[in-house]
Amino acid sequence: MSKPSAKTPTPRKRAATPARVEATVEAAAEAPRGNRFTERFAPARPTSTPAPVPMESTRAPVKADARLANAWKHKGGRELSEAELLAMPEDEYMNDKQLDFFRARLQALKDDLLSNAGETTEHLREDTSIVPDPADRATIEEEHALELRTRDRERKLLKKIAQSLARLEQGDYGYCDETGEPIGLRRLLARPTATLSLEAQQRRELKQKMFGD
Repeated sequence: MSKPSAKTPTPRKRAATPARVEATVEAAAEAPRGNRFTERFAPARPTSTPAPVPMESTRAPVKADARLANAWKHKGGRELSEAELLAMPEDEYMNDKQLDFFRARLQALKDDLLSNAGETTEHLREDTSIVPDPADRATIEEEHALELRTRDRERKLLKKIAQSLARLEQGDYGYCDETGEPIGLRRLLARPTATLSLEAQQRRELKQKMFGD
């Protein structure tokens, strides 16, 4: 009879002691995380980029032309150009020469509007009844109506010009009616009949838009 073979005892796993568990955790924490999962899903680390170096401006500072800045001293107000007017010092705002400049501009605008009104009168004297074609007669009447609307706007502008000339004589021209601050030469060159500064005009337009006239 064959003897039963002796069974080889299987080694028992040693129970993990608390000290070993703690050491394993610390080792895993200190181990470099270089596996595929962490490399794929780990958030990207911000890369430090050097701060941009500010570029020095290559433009040279603009210098005021001395000839323009001093031209008003040797010219009359009516002879000044817009560039020479704008080059005048701020403390010379609405001096006699600037007032003379705008007085001449307002008067020239007034004369131009009166001349246009005379031409309108001549055009309206044309008798449309002698035009045989009804389409041509309707076209002429439409042109007359358009010209009358234009003259009506110019009539209102003539009233503003008269008021501006009166303000010139009273010494109020160039200053805002609401705030008393200077309107500014650029705004007056664009609209010689302006009575409000740009900020005051914008506030008034905003109120009119919100609350009506």
